[in-house]
Amino acid sequence: MKQRTVVVNDRMQRGYRYVLAAPVGRNFDPDFHPELTPAEMLRLGVFGGKYMTDCKNEFPASWFAKAKLSPKRADAKLNFFGVAASQPLSVWRKKGWIHPEDPRGWFQWYCRYYRGRRLPDEDTRQIKRWAAIRRHVRQLQMNCEPGDLFCRKRQRQALLHWAYDSRKL
Repeated sequence: MKQRTVVVNDRMQRGYRYVLAAPVGRNFDPDFHPELTPAEMLRLGVFGGKYMTDCKNEFPASWFAKAKLSPKRADAKLNFFGVAASQPLSVWRKKGWIHPEDPRGWFQWYCRYYRGRRLPDEDTRQIKRWAAIRRHVRQLQMNCEPGDLFCRKRQRQALLHWAYDSRKL
């Protein structure tokens, strides 16, 4: 595979460069097996539609063809479960979850990883964070009837934000 360099110029990053070193959607770490692609997540409705509104040029246009986006501010009605399930970016920063390579957090990391960027230390950190969210899957399984999409909607929405398909639980 011929490596390609991506240059990012959006509201949160200017002149950031990264290399696509793996094929799109392939060669993932063996411990990382998301159930949804970034495009599927955007179509379903995640992060109140606000997450990716100023960085479309970085990612394939097909990801945005049916994405539920809100240009001004997050709108929980755009989320698949119609509820807010995110903490503000200020909280993420305070908790140390944000790193300079991905100032928007986990989903930005995932989009770039999915496209083929590899940053070994950061990939390991983010994959561990993704795996830790699995505890919410177990909570849904223990507390909800299978297929009851009205049970714990906020928790289900949060799982969608982490590429777990909570519609199937």
